[in-house]
Amino acid sequence: MWLQKDITLKARPRGFHLITAELLAQLPELGQIQSGLAHFFIQHTSASLTINENADSDVRRDLEVHLRHLVPDGAGHYVHVLEGPDDMPAHIKASLMGSSITVPISNGRLRLGVWQGIYLGEHRDHGGPRQVVVTLQGERIWG
Repeated sequence: MWLQKDITLKARPRGFHLITAELLAQLPELGQIQSGLAHFFIQHTSASLTINENADSDVRRDLEVHLRHLVPDGAGHYVHVLEGPDDMPAHIKASLMGSSITVPISNGRLRLGVWQGIYLGEHRDHGGPRQVVVTLQGERIWG
């Protein structure tokens, strides 16, 4: 079984946001897969996807603070500045964090670890809704 689906994530402020539940709510087909893979790809150059701690919101805060320190807005050496002081840093952060993740599927569920969740890294102050292409591949559950 192969399935590809587009999901629109609601607009969020800059920072890291736990989006596992929002993705799962739009993937009822996941329950049909006995074993396989779910691939998530964000179609933007100023946002990212990553997997990390799902319980303590301090992790999301610390990731954002660290990236702002590592890649500051408005640095004098940026040439790409036409779209605002947060644009080039957003591109750099998206490249560092990545545009896709792949998660195993077993018995109709994502095989994330107990403390793992899927994050959207929104690297712009006003990024807007974000598009994620999801590809599910695996063996169907027969029953």
